[in-house]
Amino acid sequence: MNKHLYFSWLKRVLRPIVGFVFLSIVSYHAALAQSEVRGKVVDGKGEALLGVSVKVKGSVQGTVTDGSGSYELSGLSPATTLVFSYIGFVGKEVPVGSQTVIDVTLAESTSNLDEVIVTGVFDKRSRMESSVAISVLSSKLIQMQAPLSAADLLRNVPGVYVNSSTGEIRNTVSSRGVNVGGNDVSNGYYYVSMQEDGLPVTNATYGNYGPDYFLRPDLTLGKLEAVRGGTASILGNNAPGGIFNYVSKTGGPAFEAQARAKFGLEGNGRNPYYRADVNVGGPLSRDKTLTYNVGGFWRQNNGARYPGYPMNNGGQIKANVVKHLKTGSLKLYAKYLNDHNAWFEQLPTVDFNNPHLAPGIKQTNSVLIPPVSADYTINQTGEKGSYDSRDKIHSKDLSIGFNVDHSFGKGWTLDNKIRYSYKTSFWNTTSIPYPFAIDNVTFYGVNNLAGKLGTYSFRDLGTGAELANVTQGINFVNGAPAGLKFTVNNSNLPGGEVQKNSLLFNPLIVFDNRVKETIDQLTLTKRLSHMSFTGGLYFAHATVKRLNPSGIGSMYGLMLSPRPQPTAIVYTDMQGKTYQVTNPDGITGGSGRSVATNIFNLKQNQFAGFFGHNWEITSQLNLDWGIRFERINVSGSNQIATATTSTDGGTDKNPLTLYDNMGGAVNATLPYDKTVKTISYSAGLNYKLSDHLAVYARYSRGRKAPDLGIYLNVNASNNADYLNPIAQGTQQYEAGFKAKKDRFSLFVTPFYSVLGNVPQQALGQESADVTSVYATAVLYNKFETKGVEIEGTYGLTKELSIRAVATFQKSTAVDFNTWVLNGNGRADDQIKSYSGNETDFAPRTILRISPTYTSDKLYGSIDWSYLGKRAGNVANVFYLPGFDQTNLNLGYNVSRKLQIQANINNVFNQNGIMGWSAPGGFPASLNTQGFTKAQLEGNPKAVFFTLSLPPRSYFLTATYTF
Repeated sequence: MNKHLYFSWLKRVLRPIVGFVFLSIVSYHAALAQSEVRGKVVDGKGEALLGVSVKVKGSVQGTVTDGSGSYELSGLSPATTLVFSYIGFVGKEVPVGSQTVIDVTLAESTSNLDEVIVTGVFDKRSRMESSVAISVLSSKLIQMQAPLSAADLLRNVPGVYVNSSTGEIRNTVSSRGVNVGGNDVSNGYYYVSMQEDGLPVTNATYGNYGPDYFLRPDLTLGKLEAVRGGTASILGNNAPGGIFNYVSKTGGPAFEAQARAKFGLEGNGRNPYYRADVNVGGPLSRDKTLTYNVGGFWRQNNGARYPGYPMNNGGQIKANVVKHLKTGSLKLYAKYLNDHNAWFEQLPTVDFNNPHLAPGIKQTNSVLIPPVSADYTINQTGEKGSYDSRDKIHSKDLSIGFNVDHSFGKGWTLDNKIRYSYKTSFWNTTSIPYPFAIDNVTFYGVNNLAGKLGTYSFRDLGTGAELANVTQGINFVNGAPAGLKFTVNNSNLPGGEVQKNSLLFNPLIVFDNRVKETIDQLTLTKRLSHMSFTGGLYFAHATVKRLNPSGIGSMYGLMLSPRPQPTAIVYTDMQGKTYQVTNPDGITGGSGRSVATNIFNLKQNQFAGFFGHNWEITSQLNLDWGIRFERINVSGSNQIATATTSTDGGTDKNPLTLYDNMGGAVNATLPYDKTVKTISYSAGLNYKLSDHLAVYARYSRGRKAPDLGIYLNVNASNNADYLNPIAQGTQQYEAGFKAKKDRFSLFVTPFYSVLGNVPQQALGQESADVTSVYATAVLYNKFETKGVEIEGTYGLTKELSIRAVATFQKSTAVDFNTWVLNGNGRADDQIKSYSGNETDFAPRTILRISPTYTSDKLYGSIDWSYLGKRAGNVANVFYLPGFDQTNLNLGYNVSRKLQIQANINNVFNQNGIMGWSAPGGFPASLNTQGFTKAQLEGNPKAVFFTLSLPPRSYFLTATYTF
């Protein structure tokens, strides 16, 4: 080829190639100038926000801000939209266009509908985007109120029934009629999961041992997320009723500290309350990616009903360290709680038509015994135990946990939470106070005195003055003996208006609980452009040891006094020999004697696998569904002890001191090994009609394996024979309407729930001996509830807003059978059906309305709540009346750092009744379901006991922010 022709050809060929390359390079640099975007995210005060999620809309691409609030993304086109979201702040979407620097200011969320939620969803999303009934309580709302317990906070959540009248612990929480049935505060969280930072507070729950023994809200609490029904069946541990997650604060990019001092007067202004809280957090590294937070509280108070020693004393400390990474975070945390808590016992009440405190009984009275201690020996082991009423319910929790949140890229993220804890709860208090008539055989039978003929003198232990004198003799009819006869020779016992010739029976109760737990939850998520897949594993292992002495002793106190005064009891037989029935402290027991002690050792292993799929079908329509497989195995043995009679005079070898002439020995060991397997599933659709309006619908079917109480009730071979744990089932249909516009938000959720296989069991008594308790066979029942939940906020002005939550429902026991226990022994026990009646403790109306005023200096709110009437039991024998309660909160910002706040709880001193015990004393008082209309009609003036709201209290709080 000619050289000139060759170069001419080469020129023609290369020219377009060179041009294309040149244009490509220019285009590349032009595109590169637009594809790299960086910026900073701050709050309304201009302070940097660490950990803000910055995502490319419609893509898995994204990052989080560092300690200085900075972020950087590459590979973006001008058509890209960035989505900025952060917990507690209103999200924001920003088109990229030609911008290379995008700085963003996020405003704090006021409606909570914009807030990103992490509980009960398969991936983090706002309430407007989720098909879950969830409420978020911010730290600001929590701090404005004066809650006395963790359960108290849940009064702000629609659909949730809360009975926190027992005090700081042993409360009851249920949702949508899904409850344990009856007034059983010992199983108060049966169908829900009380969580702390995404894991259950405890996975081992049973009678008189539950999560609120170890859960305390304080300054370290950042917010509370509350899920009712729905995905709780999938993402909750054996808890289809709901998940209530108490989320702790973590440190931010700047040092922050708060200290709070609180002084109060409870018991209608009579009894002092002292508390101090502190929380400190901030960065540990120069780049502010390593942060810490530490805080806790200490408090002591005499309580609304002062027993003569502090009702609550103790506290906790919590700490966490977080390492923020570009691809996630690492969190190490620990908690130590050491707390002593008494609980408000029930008070004597009359008139089933209009229940009110018996004459002479005040709302501030206490029925807890005065300071008393008693040493005892566990069975015949030589191991010592001790009872001290001042120790109350002594709970300790030492927990340490580690969380990993990591993104592997390409849409893969891993979240693992693991925690080990050692929890102990030693119960040193009384239970089931009840008036016992001293001219009735029951008093003498309970104390092994029936048939011991002679005279009984009842004296005030403090003064020695005789209060009553009774002779026990033979009752003759037509010259033939016909039982026992009790003749009152004299009586000056107070409380005749409540029950004539009676003393207040208070048994000394010990439950020694020791639980070691390991809980781990692993979640792996794969995100695609418009959907995500989530798989997870949940494992929990618990070893439980429980000692339950029976017959440590009892105290008989005087009624009508502000608190029981002990009584000394002296018995003189027909030959004139004198016996001491009570010890020097007024106890029918104690003094180092051997005590029949049941010993329980069991292990619970829970394993679950779950899967969830979230699909953004369109920009408006979102589908999520999930399934959970759960396996719970419980194995162990119960060593059952019985009381024995000493023949050598007991501990002190003196036969004239009856109080120590009893013993105890194990007579049976009952092993068990049971497994319950369950499958739960849930699916929901959410449709965003606009940015301000959305609707959703969901169906859920959840399963709940029985708590450990069903195993701990095995106290005889026949109990072990019919031990057959069956999972309870729930079905829930719900729909949701969500609206938000400027200062307005509304969440309306109609629901229908069905609860099946609910266990019903009663405690009977074989003989007059109070220690001869037996458990009946388990009956299984079914309930349904229809209702609607409403939650709304409205900003009337910039300063004045109103928040309201409401529940309207009707609950029916569609299939219900219970035990009616007649005389002592099993022979005359009967099963009674009340199918079709209204469910007990399921109010038709629950309201809470809170108008709030906030200005630069002054803020305040009024919390008005109403609880409608409730059936006392499924037999619908009588109804607990409805009542309202008003709390007042008022604060003043003295400066940017100092804040003063005043709270008055129960402003009008309402005596709203929350629970009750049946007439008849122990154990009949426990069987409220077995109380019939015939029994009521036979004795309409019978004294029963009720649990009511704590009386009016006042609090003054000073908070200083450093």
